Amino acid sequence: MATVILVRHGRTTANASGVLAGRTPGVRLDEVGATQADRTGERLAVVPLVAAVTSPLERCRQTTKAILAAQPGSLRATSERGLTECDYGEWQGRSLKELAKEKLWATVQAQPSAVTFPGGESMVAMQARAVSAVRRRDAEIEAEHGAGAVWVAVSHGDLIKSVLADALGMHLDLFQRLHVDPASVSIIRYTATRPYVLATNTHSGDLSWLAPAPARKSTRRKASEDAAVGGGAGPSVTA
Repeated sequence: MATVILVRHGRTTANASGVLAGRTPGVRLDEVGATQADRTGERLAVVPLVAAVTSPLERCRQTTKAILAAQPGSLRATSERGLTECDYGEWQGRSLKELAKEKLWATVQAQPSAVTFPGGESMVAMQARAVSAVRRRDAEIEAEHGAGAVWVAVSHGDLIKSVLADALGMHLDLFQRLHVDPASVSIIRYTATRPYVLATNTHSGDLSWLAPAPARKSTRRKASEDAAVGGGAGPSVTA
């Protein structure tokens, strides 16, 4: 299947002040976050994106705008409700320092699958909708643009961690072992065999190897769908 680049939004005013923003409207990138988004856009400029999908929240739309500003052509973003932030319910808008004193905090850390935020969403439901949205969009994009298509999905920290956990075959209770920084890039290539996690939480490095190779006719299953015994030679280096 196609390849998705998962980007977390840049740093926000809430991130900088230690507040759990959740779905609070009007939370925007701060100056650092805007710079982070621009740098991520510059990094992705060498990748011919065929689609850009974003959480409807403003901080993600701002980050997506910066990414598309660095792309040639006039690609437009599509909003995806399945990628919106977790509904933290009564936790939304409170400081992380205060929330760390709550009894539920320990469960969030050790057994996320047992957590339903008071007045909000369960973490199991969050993962289910996020994974469903990414896999559905990926299949649609491959059907329209071919198996070499590369697209970007801009979302939130816990959402991206849950999608990565699914691709890695990890139980949700282990997803806190993953880290996803503001404006970081993680990459998953979905195939008929399995998902391949190509990168997690990266901030720099050449991504030109993601550009699709010229199509070749073949009746055999693509080698890229199989895991190379021994590790393989990796992507071709052009520069």
